[in-house]
Amino acid sequence: MSQKTILIVEDEAAIRDMLKFTLSSSGFWVEEADNAEQGMRLALDKTPDLILLDWMLPGISGVTMAQKLRQNDQTRDMPIIMLTARGEEEAQVQGFDAGVDDYVVKPFSPRALVARVNAILRRQHGAVGANDGQQIIAGRMCLDIESHRFYVDGEELKLGPTEFKLINFFMSHANRVFSRTQLLDQVWGLNVVVEERTVDVHIRRLRKLLEPVGVDNYIQTIRGSGYRFSVVEE
Repeated sequence: MSQKTILIVEDEAAIRDMLKFTLSSSGFWVEEADNAEQGMRLALDKTPDLILLDWMLPGISGVTMAQKLRQNDQTRDMPIIMLTARGEEEAQVQGFDAGVDDYVVKPFSPRALVARVNAILRRQHGAVGANDGQQIIAGRMCLDIESHRFYVDGEELKLGPTEFKLINFFMSHANRVFSRTQLLDQVWGLNVVVEERTVDVHIRRLRKLLEPVGVDNYIQTIRGSGYRFSVVEE
């Protein structure tokens, strides 16, 4: 297996050094940047397998950088883990809205962070549903796994990486109810330390993206049980 490259974008040298030591000791190749501008250049030049991105950076913030990464065709699918001291739910929603895949609040356990990195890399290169390499059609929706594109009524709708994986799983397992824990295991990966409310945040974001085209009701909340994907005819 080829060595994976992790890009650390963090302005605090002590945290950057700790992360580099931890990741290097776990077998990763590490690139470093202390600001968003340098981080963007390295993301484009080095094509890392994953980016650890601090929220509070000098100049351009980590949230803005995440948005720029998602808007660039070369970097739009790169996994991003946001590192921040801001643990409130509104901040997490803002981070996920910017397109990050995971959100780690400082201070954090280096070993737990490595576990999250490995889980996201496995999820990035593994299968989420049973229809990889095919098109999945459900009602007015069409998901093209190979080209990583999602359509409603033939018009492409841009989704964030986690929302794409969620809709892939839902469309691959229609009409079944899944608990938050099951969704975490299937979409985020086994043994990943992620709070269950993270699922709710991404479900809300996915529904918000689907609402303008009138298919947000395909994802239904089953009170006391979890969520179900089911085509609702108008």
